Amino acid sequence: MLLSNLETVPAHRIVRQLDVVYGSTVRSKHVGRDFMAGLKNIVGGELKGYTELLEESRQEAMQRMIDKAGQLGANAIVGIRFSTSNIAQGASELFVYGTAVIVEAELPKLPDPFTI
Repeated sequence: MLLSNLETVPAHRIVRQLDVVYGSTVRSKHVGRDFMAGLKNIVGGELKGYTELLEESRQEAMQRMIDKAGQLGANAIVGIRFSTSNIAQGASELFVYGTAVIVEAELPKLPDPFTI
């Protein structure tokens, strides 16, 4: 599956637009991660527990979107965007969406190196 946050896929042309597809996941904070984040706030630095949580969430939401596009017969998703929102105290949703399309490669004809 080709993925693009642009409205097109470079070096490809869209031959059919299928539908908007999305994926989401809702995650809650972990008590252990919160404790460590509180300590990290005192001394500064990256909150690695939260970074890992966000990466896992992005991957899960993206895979769900890709699966929906595949069910439609798409070979690409364009215009990909991410969004987040708070669902409840300590729980957030990560939402990703885009347009499922069918693309074909546009291969430029290269000159024949053996002709003069």
